[in-house]
Amino acid sequence: MTTYEDLPPCLLGFPGPMRDALVAAVLSGAKTATTGLLPEYEAEGEPLPEPGDRSVLVDSAERAVAVVEVTEVRVVRLADVDLRHALDEGEGYASVAEWRTAHETFWHSDPVREALGDPDYTVDDDTLVIAERFRIVERIG
Repeated sequence: MTTYEDLPPCLLGFPGPMRDALVAAVLSGAKTATTGLLPEYEAEGEPLPEPGDRSVLVDSAERAVAVVEVTEVRVVRLADVDLRHALDEGEGYASVAEWRTAHETFWHSDPVREALGDPDYTVDDDTLVIAERFRIVERIG
């Protein structure tokens, strides 16, 4: 029997106010989608998520707060991210343009560039992203 201790962590953003806000959005039900850079998966040698994959949502204090399950994964061009996905990220975006501006700011940050090993990394319309949907299957604590 798999317990949540055996599952990999689901780490949204970086620890601190950003992660805490994202975790709160997941727990409230507002956030049911997230987006990652394909180049980041490649740089870290991580396999892409697949529907049915489960992980433990972790807050900034490294506490397990929920088990989440991937329900859909799409690899799309950044220019092809749709409004439904942007809204389902649960961060209050009213348009794809708002969503993209916020994500570009994050992806162009020093920590992301460091993770990618490229201090000048930038995204463009053709950058491939992982548009992932998930659901909470169990709350912890």
